[in-house]
Amino acid sequence: MVVPFSRVYAAFAAGYLMSYLFRTVNAVISPELTRELALLPGALGLLTSTYFMTFAIMQIPAGMLLDRYGPRRVEPVLLLIAAIGAFAFAAADGLAGLTVARALIGAGVSVCLMAPLKGIAVWYPPQRQASLAGWIMVAGGAGALVATLPVEFALRFMDWRTLFVAFGVVTLAVAAAIAWRVPDLPRVANPPSFATQWEGVRRVFSEPRFWWIVPVGAIGMGSFMAIQGLWSVPWMMEVEGRTRAEAAGVLLAMGVLTLAGYLGLGLFATRLAARGFGPRHMYLAGWALNLAALVAIVLRIPGAPIWWCVYGFGAAANILAFTVLNEGFPPALAGRANTAVNLTMFAGSFAAQWGIGVLADALRAALGLSAADGLRGAFVTVLAMVVAAFAWFLAGWKRYAAPPAVARA
Repeated sequence: MVVPFSRVYAAFAAGYLMSYLFRTVNAVISPELTRELALLPGALGLLTSTYFMTFAIMQIPAGMLLDRYGPRRVEPVLLLIAAIGAFAFAAADGLAGLTVARALIGAGVSVCLMAPLKGIAVWYPPQRQASLAGWIMVAGGAGALVATLPVEFALRFMDWRTLFVAFGVVTLAVAAAIAWRVPDLPRVANPPSFATQWEGVRRVFSEPRFWWIVPVGAIGMGSFMAIQGLWSVPWMMEVEGRTRAEAAGVLLAMGVLTLAGYLGLGLFATRLAARGFGPRHMYLAGWALNLAALVAIVLRIPGAPIWWCVYGFGAAANILAFTVLNEGFPPALAGRANTAVNLTMFAGSFAAQWGIGVLADALRAALGLSAADGLRGAFVTVLAMVVAAFAWFLAGWKRYAAPPAVARA
């Protein structure tokens, strides 16, 4: 069964746009949250990172549900939970209520990427999958753009609570669109039991190739999402001395370059693969750019806005982690393999987003540092961990880069 991509793209894209918007919007509204709730960096990091915690927790059960019931039956139900979370976030009057609401949002949008990737793995041949996945990521890049200057502009006319009510209404509309436009997966006469599905999860986690991918995903992409989704704006304001509007402008430019990276994958990944520069090579090149840019940002090399843009452009290659991973597993395991690696990425994001705030607080308290110097110390720690993860990936390149023969068994 081949499904016309134009039939499902708009609905899937809208879902992933909302997921990315929810993920990154706290970076721009963080001054309001900090002022209204008198939050220290550690508390702000915990509040925002709760999205990543519940998102990560949902990945394995979500993968099993996607493999059993398909995107059309799973994603709309979860998006209803995200909408409830958005309305609860708008109504909450304290840190506890906001944290619970943020957790509901994270759980609700937890399949907004995995659902289309599952459909792509089933409906389309391997040589098209990298490009199609790139087009899905374009929607995420658009969500990151909306969460920058457009949100900053909207906050001049409404408060952040009204903004989240609007987000909830749009999320409900997206859930309805997916239920309407996305077809069911082909029916399986005797679907596997959940025990059998869990055995597939065990197989994914026992595969060495999985653990070759995990460190770059968990630490590299995890820290990128933590920084993009929260700590980029505090860094630009405290360390680089920018206003919030200026920081939002840089974040917008970074989002544009991330979007350009996704567009490039959508347009050229299939052609590059046909010329021998496959997904794993593109993945390596993207993360090399991302790491170089993070070094420049942390070391305060002149031209910070350019480095932020390169940082976003390189991170676009992360979508290829799923393609590279799936080269080692049969299509029947695609949902579980994708959600397993996504679990590690979002667990890493939770740890990084909360950990940066906690470490910044600890450095300020222990050493009497300023807010800017506390953030610098936290970012240096993140950089050291990303370097170690990239070194691990390079060390395993010769052994794991080639797709194993068992993949299509």
